[in-house]
Parts: sequence; C-alpha cells; structure tokens
Amino acid sequence: MPSKEPPRRRVPAPARPARPRSASSSGRSGSGGGGSRGPRPAARPAARRPAPRPPARKPRTIKLGSPRPRLRLISLGLTLVMLVFVVRLLQVQAVDASAYAAKADKYRFQEYTLSAERGEITDRNGIALATSVDAYDITADPKLFTPEESKVRDAPEQAAALLAPVLGKEPAELAKKLRTPKSRYTLLARKQTPQVWNQIKDLKKVYAQKALAPGGTGVNLLGGVLSEPSTKRVYPNGDLAAGILGYVNAEGRGAGGIESMLDPELAGRDGKIRFTASGGRQVPTAGSQGTPAVPGSDIELTIDRDIQWAAQRAISEQVRTSKADRGYVVVQDTRTGEILAMANSPGFDPNDLSAADAAAMGNAALQDAYEPGSTSKVMSMAAVLEEGKAAPDTHVTVPNRLHRGDRLFKDDIDHPTWYLTLNGVLAKSSNIGTILATGQLGKDQAEANRVLDGYLRRFGIGSPTGLGFPGETAGILAKPEDWSTSQQYTIPFGQGLSVNALQAASVYSTIANGGVRVAPTLVRGTKGPDGRFTPAPAPEERRVVSEKTAKSLAQMLESVVEDREGTGTKAAIPGYRVAGKTGTANRVDPELGRYKGYTASFAGFAPADQPRVTVYCAIQNPTKGSYFGGQICGPIYKKVMEFALKTLHAAPTGSEPARLPVTFEPTP
Repeated sequence: MPSKEPPRRRVPAPARPARPRSASSSGRSGSGGGGSRGPRPAARPAARRPAPRPPARKPRTIKLGSPRPRLRLISLGLTLVMLVFVVRLLQVQAVDASAYAAKADKYRFQEYTLSAERGEITDRNGIALATSVDAYDITADPKLFTPEESKVRDAPEQAAALLAPVLGKEPAELAKKLRTPKSRYTLLARKQTPQVWNQIKDLKKVYAQKALAPGGTGVNLLGGVLSEPSTKRVYPNGDLAAGILGYVNAEGRGAGGIESMLDPELAGRDGKIRFTASGGRQVPTAGSQGTPAVPGSDIELTIDRDIQWAAQRAISEQVRTSKADRGYVVVQDTRTGEILAMANSPGFDPNDLSAADAAAMGNAALQDAYEPGSTSKVMSMAAVLEEGKAAPDTHVTVPNRLHRGDRLFKDDIDHPTWYLTLNGVLAKSSNIGTILATGQLGKDQAEANRVLDGYLRRFGIGSPTGLGFPGETAGILAKPEDWSTSQQYTIPFGQGLSVNALQAASVYSTIANGGVRVAPTLVRGTKGPDGRFTPAPAPEERRVVSEKTAKSLAQMLESVVEDREGTGTKAAIPGYRVAGKTGTANRVDPELGRYKGYTASFAGFAPADQPRVTVYCAIQNPTKGSYFGGQICGPIYKKVMEFALKTLHAAPTGSEPARLPVTFEPTP
C-alpha cells in the first residue's frame, strides 16, 4: 500500500509588484466619450511584517568541579585493594607459609614406600622353606586414559580388555580403576612375576608402534601402565610344612603359622624415597632423598626338611587309604625338645591359596583338641610308679567288667579274667587295669584324682606347649574337684580330657629324657641383615618324674612292641629297641557334638636304651579298614622312625630289652 503522508502546507508566493502602464496603452482601450475613466493603477499589497525573531540565548558557561574528592575516592579504593593483597600476601608468606609449602610439595614431590625384603625361613640345615623373589606391582596413571589425553573415548575399557588376561583380573574391575577421577595413581595388581611385566611391556611396544604408524593417534593406549619393583613370597617345596610355615596375605604380611608368629622379625622395616616429579615421572636431574629399607631377618627352624617330607608322605598315604578326616605326625628330638617334623594331612599349597581348603589351612597338630585314649595311660603309670604304689611286676587281677560310680567299664575286647602285671596292664592296654592301679594313688577317690591331676599338669596337659604358635590349643583338663563321676575313671585311660598332638608327643619325650620335660621348640635362631646368627633362648626344663621311674616306664613301653601279646608289634624296627604305646579313643565329632568314630594313635621313642627320637601319630575318624591305633598308626610310626634314625645317623641298639613279665600265675 502507498504510504499516507500528511498534507504538505502550501506557502503562498510573495506578491510581485505590478508594472506601471504607459499613456498610449491607456488610449487604446476606449472608443470615444471622454467620460470614460482610465484604468486604475493596481493596489499595492500591504507589506508583511517579518515575524519577530526570538531573543538570542545567552551562551552557557561550563563550570568545572574540583578533582580532589574524586582523587581521594580513587586513592581510597586503591588503598583498600592493596591492603587486601598485602594481608593475603602476609597470610600466604608468613601465617600459612608451611601449609602452602606442603601443598606445593605435594604436587612437586612424590613419595614412595620402599618395601623391605622379607627374610627367609629355612630348615635346620639352611635349606629354604620360604623365600622372596623379585616381583612387580602393576600400576597406572588414570589421567593418561582420559579422552583428552588418550584421544580415545573408551581408552580404559580397551586397555582393561588387553590387561585382564595377563593379570588374571576381570576387565570391568580394571576399567573402573583406570577411570579413577582426579587421580594420577592406581594399583592394578600386586606381586606380579617378572614374566607378567615382560608381557605387558611387549604389549606396550606393539601399541606404541601402532600409535606412530600412518593414521595412528600418536598416543600409546598402554602408555599409562607402569610398574613398581616389589617382592613375592614363594615356597619352593610346595605344600611341605605348610602348616608350620603359614602364608602371607595380599599386602605381604604374615597371615598364618611362622609367617604370622614372627612377622615383625621377617618383615624388616620399609624405607621411603622422595623425589621431584613432573608429569608423574621422576626428574632425573633433581635427585632424591629418603631412608633405605632394612631387610628382615632370616628364621632358622628346628625342622629337618627330609624328615618332614617322610612324615608328610606317610600320614598322607594312610589318611587317604583309611578315608579319614585328617591326621598328623610329630617328630621330636628327645634330648633338646626340638621339633624335627610336624606334618598334617590334608594340607595346602601356600603358593596357591585360591585352591586351598580353608579347613586345611591351619596347623591341625597344634590346633586340634581331642581325647588321646590309651597313649595317655603312660602318665597314669608314671604317677603310680613315682608315688611308690606299685612296680612293673605288681600283680593286677583284671575282670571282664568293672562297676564304678554310675557306669560299667570294659576293655576294648571281651576277655576272661586277666592276671596281669602292671607292665602287662600297659602292654595289653587294659582300661580296667589302669582304673584299678590309679585308684591306689589316694586313700579315697578324691585324693587319687588330685594326685593324678598333678602329674598330668606336670607333663604339660592343660597348658600351652610354649611355642606361642597362632591358634594353638591348650587342650582341656578340668580341675580335679570338677571331675564328674564318669571322668574320675575315664581320665586315667585317656577319655574325658583333651590334648593336641604336640602335647602328646612331649609326654613321651619327657620319659625318654629321663623324666625331664624340655619345652618343645620350633625356632633355632635368627640371622639378621648383618649376617650374625642369634640362637633362640634355651627352652625351659622341668623334672616330672625321677630317672628311675622314667627308666621303668621305658622298659614297660618296650613290652607293648616286643611282646607277642603287646598291641604295638607293627611298630617294631629291626636292629633297634623300640618303646611305644597304642591308642584307640572314642572321638567327639566337632559338628555333631557327640561321640562318633575313633581317634587312632601311636606314640613312642627309639632307641629305647639310648633315646634319640620321639614319633607321635594320630588319625581322626578312619572309616575304611581298621580303626585301631596299633594297626594303622603303628606302621606310620615305623616308617617315620626308621627314616629319622637313618637321617640322624643313630647307631643301632647294642643291648637286649629287659622283657618284663606281662602275666602271672594266680595262686589256687
């Protein structure tokens, strides 16, 4: 549409003055008559007055203000700003200087722990049972896996997929670590072998070449994977003596056995190194400072590796053959109390804990408490002999049944009345004969209980062995005043009290050592980082029975093995006099809480005339074949004892056994 404009105001043109006409022209216009008038001159328009002009304005004068107030205001503002800066500078440089310096150092310097080399554990001959080898902790810098640095959106996932098969980890777990926000360090895997780190280095080279190839990103996908030198615990003999040695956890600290018991000595002291870093890496020219790591001490055990191997092999075979729950063998030097072997079956391999059965990862020979059965009768006989209540040839008439308290007692087999000597009671392992013999220890049963209890405790029953081993049980032996009616008569033949395998072995070592108990020991000494060997403190010694009593007991124990009527004939060793005792006890099932199955055992020492070694064997809940101690533990005793005597170069016996009488002829 055409735009509508307002009508313009027309301004009239100024009137132009008429031109005067001439006379001639005036005569032309009339025809006669003098009366006609001539034309009038045109009227002159009235002159327009010009519009009054507005009065001229008086020019304004700009009056400048004084600059001083503004300058003062600006000066004041600048002063306040400077004051704020000065105060802040004083705070940073003086008041909080140390805190800010520490923060600066935190990013400027990096500090790492230098792991101390863990000490070795060796047998008595210096053969390594546990040692440490070079290893690497695999680490990473998560910042280098961000999209900005790696030029790859899913760099953590790709790197995790490559590393997972090498490290044996789940890809998702590794990817999560590589995505750690705002971090320059993450630990991917501990204690990896040099072979693993070499595989990772090979992968890094491959991806470095891909990055530099035409069309590559120029960034190595695995460039942020690093390593830190470390050590890894290894056990060269596999499962040998694993129950004694124990194992270390993921942090390299002892978590069982000797590894845990002597962890402070084995671990040493970690050191530290502090260096200037740039981009997460050490600046070579800036130097470093710190404290060096102090290696741990080496521990020398009393164990003999070869004897340990023989014991472990023998017990493992019998547990498997008997389809038993477990078994243990203890071998002890009778003169020094040193433990030469302590084998358990089943065991575990501390090199591969992931495949281990948790129930087998302890040391059952020290941690299981069970009723020993007839091997405990030797302590009852020791009390009777030491108190002078009987002699090895004292006559004991043993009926087929014996009523005591609220129970009717019997032997393991039905028999007519036996006419046995005290030696025969032990040789034939008669429960009834033992009850009758220990009943003579006091004028009444309560006093007899107190006397017997005193001897049991002197032999070490009811108390820790003194090893200080993790998880060791002290066994169970109630106070004599708390013995039930049944316990008064079962404790003398080994039921109603509990022991561990080492306690049971120590009893026989005490008799073999002439009646002096030498506290068992497992550590011979330590060798520090300076190479100096420090022997372990001498073990505690305590006389339990007289030498005469100990000698009589040794002769009585020979009858168990040598006599045709003895229960331990399978333990006989050609060329050596053997003293021993069988045991077959009712077993308390730990899951059911009641008697189920049996504990078969055998204990003894050799040579009987000059004792050198004690061997104790126990098998829990044999379910196939015989369950009698003499039948399944006697052969184990024989194998282990023969091997130990040869290893220690013990001379064969040069004298004949005493052959004490087992029975007597009753008078009509």
